[in-house]
Amino acid sequence: MQYTPLAAALLAAVSAQAFADHRDKEAPVKELGTITVSGQRVSSLPRHIPTTVEGISGKQVEETINAIDSEDALKYLPSLNVRKRFIGDYDHAVLASRASGTGNSARSLVYADGILLSNLLGNGASFTPRWGLVTPEEIARVDVLYGPFSAAYSGNAVGAVVDYVTRMPRQFEAHVKLSGFRQGYQQYGTDDHYSGNQASASLGNRNGNWSWWFNVNQLDSDGQPIAFVNKLASSGTAISNGVAVTGAIADKNPKNQDWWILGASNQVHTVQRHAKAKLAYDFTPGLRASYTLGWWQNHAERHSDSYLRDTQGRPVYSGNIVLGGRQYSLQATDFGTSRGALTHLMHGLSLKQHGQGQFDWEIAGSLYDYHRDQVRSPTTPLPLALTGGNGQLTDMAGTGWRTLSLKGIWHPGGPQGEHQIDLGVQADTYQLRTRVGGTRHWQHGGAETTLSAFSGNTRLQSLYLQDTWRFAPDWRTTLGGRFERWQAWGGEIANATSRLRFAERSEQHFSPKAALAYRANADWQLKASLGRSVRMPTVAELYQGTISAGVIVNNDPKLKPERAWTSELTAERRLDGGSLRSTLFLEDSRDALYSQTDVTVTPNVTNIQNVDAIRTTGLEMALQLQDVGLHGLDLSSSLTYAHSIITRNARFPASVGRWQPRVPQWRANLLASYHLSAALSTSVGLRYSGKQYGTLDNSDPNGDTYTSVSRFLVADIRARYRFSKQWSAAVGVDNLNNTRYWAFHPYTQRTVFAELRFDN
Repeated sequence: MQYTPLAAALLAAVSAQAFADHRDKEAPVKELGTITVSGQRVSSLPRHIPTTVEGISGKQVEETINAIDSEDALKYLPSLNVRKRFIGDYDHAVLASRASGTGNSARSLVYADGILLSNLLGNGASFTPRWGLVTPEEIARVDVLYGPFSAAYSGNAVGAVVDYVTRMPRQFEAHVKLSGFRQGYQQYGTDDHYSGNQASASLGNRNGNWSWWFNVNQLDSDGQPIAFVNKLASSGTAISNGVAVTGAIADKNPKNQDWWILGASNQVHTVQRHAKAKLAYDFTPGLRASYTLGWWQNHAERHSDSYLRDTQGRPVYSGNIVLGGRQYSLQATDFGTSRGALTHLMHGLSLKQHGQGQFDWEIAGSLYDYHRDQVRSPTTPLPLALTGGNGQLTDMAGTGWRTLSLKGIWHPGGPQGEHQIDLGVQADTYQLRTRVGGTRHWQHGGAETTLSAFSGNTRLQSLYLQDTWRFAPDWRTTLGGRFERWQAWGGEIANATSRLRFAERSEQHFSPKAALAYRANADWQLKASLGRSVRMPTVAELYQGTISAGVIVNNDPKLKPERAWTSELTAERRLDGGSLRSTLFLEDSRDALYSQTDVTVTPNVTNIQNVDAIRTTGLEMALQLQDVGLHGLDLSSSLTYAHSIITRNARFPASVGRWQPRVPQWRANLLASYHLSAALSTSVGLRYSGKQYGTLDNSDPNGDTYTSVSRFLVADIRARYRFSKQWSAAVGVDNLNNTRYWAFHPYTQRTVFAELRFDN
């Protein structure tokens, strides 16, 4: 029998379960009293609904995870994966969940204190949540709701809802953290080290009815190259006048075709600055007004390095070259460079009544603004481009989103009554503005000609109502529904010579929700959940394209919404010092939104299209144990199996019966932490993902190359020592085993961390 990482994860889970069973028979059950934490925010997720919610505290993150970016807090939660390519990855760190891959950013929702961070302007790698608006030092806890089982969330919650709860002080607090990291990276012709640092400081206090918190953070990070210039070997032509070069590396692409790797590109140096101010005033013990201002600035430069050398040893970046007796053409932008200057602003304002009466309510609004968002790139080749020259400027100023919600929670029989009724009204508006212009001075000049432009707006207005009813001592149910009205308007797409405008659209949908829980005894609880979700097309999916011969060719303004029915059946067992959960889940999706080639028309068209049907069935197991054999040894582990298959797709029949892209069949996480003393804590983590595909027809069997999606097993370690009440230090290593793995782009290789922290 082959002993695989999966088998190891299974054995660990089974062994822990057997040990827990043994302890159950020998040790008395510990009863935990009620813990009340005053002055701190609690998760906005509806924990009263009998469905799956997992979480991790800020203290656990601090002790067990090498967290530089806020998404690192999700690293070991069941069935989740963030496609974080390098430290500070601000534009491709997409969240994946049970039945949603890392190409489906619009199938999850991420919030911070109820403020939307998910970028629902589009769906895909470049529409990541705005992770940079939360720093790890702010986190009080993170909670995750799996699936579309609460009527309080839109159809984008089909995968998961993540809520970051950040700190608000009860007394004066001051925090400073200094971190450094260094990665050794080897891939193809690149062999180098990439490093960076982070500095963070926070102050907070409570004075009477006022409380405030201020955090500043700077991250300076050099990432490894995340792209590689390549040419298919078969694309070469007979020699005419090319320059003979050496240094190219022969490799196989994801389809196992021969190709040449010519150099590294998109090596990103990013300097990100973040500031956040939070202010709260308590009118009464149960009525609080809160305001949040977030500011995020990023200066990013992308560099390229050619492996090619001519006969005199000089690097070659463009023109006709000769490799292996055949000629290839290098375009001026194959080895590219770019500079980005981004300043984004976030506002959040709420008034919340939360007491012990019959009715609690909240009015909340938020605004996310691309105050400045410019990316400059040359159209002249390297190295000449480093001195200036022609180029293009992409400007997204005016892009952003607004949210407004009125929520109520009614306890007809009081807080201890049988019913809790949630109701609300919501309105979310998204606007996309993108202009690409030509400039004679790519490094600092303004746009002088129009190359392309696209813009549009969507709005989702919603009403929801759900009732959680304890209709018997051991039974609880939730029944509810969400009515939504969606609009899209102002859609335009243009090039240098023409402009197309699209008619306004509107649709209405209703999504029912249901859940049921039964507590069989003190140790066992059973849950069942069912929910419909409708994920509407985003602005970018509708309008972000190009014009050819007077028609749009990239995207489709008439896209249907993605509709899914999701269900889960859960058995939870309480263990001595922990718990074990097993969840069966099923998702039937109709009209899923993917980029694919329509082979039923001539000529074939490749754009965002509706895939008729995808069906996912699976099992998720999660185990939590404390004091496993030794006092202070804690264990958290999960195992997920997902069978996700495309069952109908009339436009691309070759994909029928194939695996859904970027949804692995097996996933497993393990995080073990051990407190050797009150001052010293250590942790070891394992992350495993099985075979994945990046294409709808699974025509990419080679997972160990650029543009592929690979399986991986990654080990992480961390040790933290507290010198005194105020001072602590930590060291750690991510990817200790130095696995090379890919999600189109390469992930980081072995990275060493060190940090020094002051907390008062």
